[in-house]
Amino acid sequence: MINDTNLAVSQPTPVRFSMNRTAEVFESHRPRLFGLAYRMLGSRADAQDLVQDAYLRWHQSATDDIQSPAAFLVTVTTRLCLDRLRELKQERERYVGPWLPEPIVDEHIPSPEAQRELADEVSVAFLVVLERLGPEERAAFLLHEVFDYDYPEVAQILGKSEPTCRQMIHRARARVRESRPRFSVTAESRERILTKFLAAAGSGDRKAVMALLAEDVEYMADGGGKVVAALKVLRGPERIGWLYHCIARRFTGLTYRLIRVNEELGAVVMMDGRLFSILSFVTDGQRVCGIYNVRNPDKLGGVALRDLAA
Repeated sequence: MINDTNLAVSQPTPVRFSMNRTAEVFESHRPRLFGLAYRMLGSRADAQDLVQDAYLRWHQSATDDIQSPAAFLVTVTTRLCLDRLRELKQERERYVGPWLPEPIVDEHIPSPEAQRELADEVSVAFLVVLERLGPEERAAFLLHEVFDYDYPEVAQILGKSEPTCRQMIHRARARVRESRPRFSVTAESRERILTKFLAAAGSGDRKAVMALLAEDVEYMADGGGKVVAALKVLRGPERIGWLYHCIARRFTGLTYRLIRVNEELGAVVMMDGRLFSILSFVTDGQRVCGIYNVRNPDKLGGVALRDLAA
């Protein structure tokens, strides 16, 4: 859970702010708001835009009798996210191939505060599971399970009854646990297995790749219909082994290197000095259990090559 100062939905004494104080108060909450918006939307760019919209609403309302700035800002951000997700519903239904969240590399996290807000439950695997929840179910789950709001606070933020929120959170918790097995893996074990995997993938050695994959391994690639990428989820070592064999033969000159992606060790793939894709993984420390390959250029556009320099 993310620990923060106690966030009450209401406080006894209303507060009024000067112009400078208005900006200061908002900036103190920006990392938390971005962390919430990114988890809700799966897009760094959309999250940044939405947080800016929240600032405009805060700026317009900060002279009113706001009893709790934190509660006001989280409520505004959550409801803006819900509106945005409703707008995105048809767009994502038309999306070509699997949809994956926009990856965040370390250089895109602006401050230690932002790192703390993103460090808890922001892996690509976790965000993929969240995508299977309905918008309000996702919001309720995140507010309670990740941001540590109690049931009455979640109910007030969402404008729902407390029993309804309890039911949504219970249902979401069960779906997340069912869809997302948890492994206790040391940083050393993760680095060791991923180093071996990247070497095997780079060589195109099908058997070497297969030997590093779990029997129930899954591979998802997001090309958005704009670049070559698998249009369906691939399962099993055999199919994924052949995939990397074919990739190595078709795309000569690919290089793989470990980087941090969404606060976990992942990889960048380069070809002829150009960004080719960003990889995220699930591993049990002995085998690779999940591979998430973001190739959509729209989702890689915010990753500057200088950020990936060795």
